[in-house]
Amino acid sequence: MASASIKKIISCKKNQLIEMVLDIESYPEFVPWCLEGKIHKKKESKDLIEIIADLKVGKKFLNETYSSIVLYYKEKNKIIVTNIDGPLKHLSNEWNFKEINNNTQLQFDIDFELKNNFLNAIMKRSFNFGLDKIANAFEERAIKLYK
Repeated sequence: MASASIKKIISCKKNQLIEMVLDIESYPEFVPWCLEGKIHKKKESKDLIEIIADLKVGKKFLNETYSSIVLYYKEKNKIIVTNIDGPLKHLSNEWNFKEINNNTQLQFDIDFELKNNFLNAIMKRSFNFGLDKIANAFEERAIKLYK
């Protein structure tokens, strides 16, 4: 299993960053290796937004689609993502948002394991590089949209 945490200050308001993270269908525009994002179901209540979505990740000819459930707890300013189908044996990631002086402190924790042991070994070696690249993509997107 691979796991990591990232903590960043991002130059936008908390609600803007949360909205951007929940806009899964826009991921192919800015997230590295994301080829397609599709929301199948979105249900909203007073305290919770629940999304069932697919992400197709990889390169043109070598890609995989995984399905996940995304839960946004409004009062806790927290998004939790868990896999429900696809190449992942296990996925758990958590986004925590805290507004500080019109900026947002983002704490992102991820833990995952692929079903394919060979690919899992390869992913573990380049995991931190890929995670940094993805985190930077979210930061750059926020600056582009909200500065």
